[in-house]
Amino acid sequence: MNYPLKQFETKQTPFYYYDLALLDKTLDEIKSHLDKHYHVHYAVKANVNPQVLRHIRQAGLGCDCVSGGEIQACLDAGFKAEDIVFAGVGKSDWEINLGLDADIFCFNVESVPELEIINELAAAKNKTARVAFRINPNVGAHTHANIATGLSENKFGIDMQDMEAVIRRAQDLSHVHYVGLHFHIGSQILEMDDFAALCQRINELQDRLEPAGLLPENINVGGGLGIDYQDPEGRPIPNFRDYFATYANGLKLRPGQQLHFELGRAVVGQCGSLITRVLYVKSNAIKQFCIVDAGMTDLIRPALYDAYHRVVNLSNPEGQRVRYDVVGPICESSDVFVTDYDLPQTNRGDLIALQSAGAYGEIMACQYNCRRLPLAFTSEDI
Repeated sequence: MNYPLKQFETKQTPFYYYDLALLDKTLDEIKSHLDKHYHVHYAVKANVNPQVLRHIRQAGLGCDCVSGGEIQACLDAGFKAEDIVFAGVGKSDWEINLGLDADIFCFNVESVPELEIINELAAAKNKTARVAFRINPNVGAHTHANIATGLSENKFGIDMQDMEAVIRRAQDLSHVHYVGLHFHIGSQILEMDDFAALCQRINELQDRLEPAGLLPENINVGGGLGIDYQDPEGRPIPNFRDYFATYANGLKLRPGQQLHFELGRAVVGQCGSLITRVLYVKSNAIKQFCIVDAGMTDLIRPALYDAYHRVVNLSNPEGQRVRYDVVGPICESSDVFVTDYDLPQTNRGDLIALQSAGAYGEIMACQYNCRRLPLAFTSEDI
């Protein structure tokens, strides 16, 4: 990623920086692997920066939303309602009504009570809601426990053994229309075998549904493809070739079925960095601390998931290497970005980049300690 250091020096830190040229290259790579019956819905929870959303919309992707606020953000950004899917284990009435009023493509339903409420709200508007059922496939994924979603112990989805009964319940209701099955096994997945296992499970479920005449028009496999946090410069674009090939080779779609994906992190993760400034360098008997003005309020992933983000000293990239704990100013011991990290010598005022922060960075920022939210700039602004 190219960082315009001179322009950065005039900005108040911390702030997010998005390289829109890299985002466009990533979107072009995604599109190069799509079949005519493939549909990608960008997982909006990863990043809702307006300029980022604009580029994603211009690339022709749809939206995967998990709240009414996200639906509204996508509509405001110019996405077509017919390209929006709405997932989430706890949809409020106002959120369902927003989706109904906009005539979104589909509600990804996670329980029978939710199905019945959608039917009731749709009836009040004399509408018919398209629904897909999120099935919990009990497929594990090689990822952090907090972002694994496809096991029976997780809160998401409908148990496989209840699948046929739930579909038949939908067919008995007059204001919902069953159009698909939805799956999602987790996030930051790098092993294609996990996706292959999901394909196998979907094949088994379709084999169960076919004799009963319950096959859906759409199969939604969710997202989950990870990015390379260790080497963002060497691998700035995820392995979309193997990802899409895994589904092309492993999933036995029936004639006419449409395949939907919900990629988020893989789309935007590498195009964003958190730019922060060194406040102090502090030493004690065993440690050197590089104290920066960004904290867990600006990028919570290291504190929440023990996540790693590569740290770069933009002001002194060729300096003598020193080991630091890079920490923030928040009054919490967990406000640590990296420990014992080999970094070119830092001095007060140096600009530091925390890379691979385009997903679940700015969007998860908060105002704990009464801190202001971080600003955001793109390569079009600077």
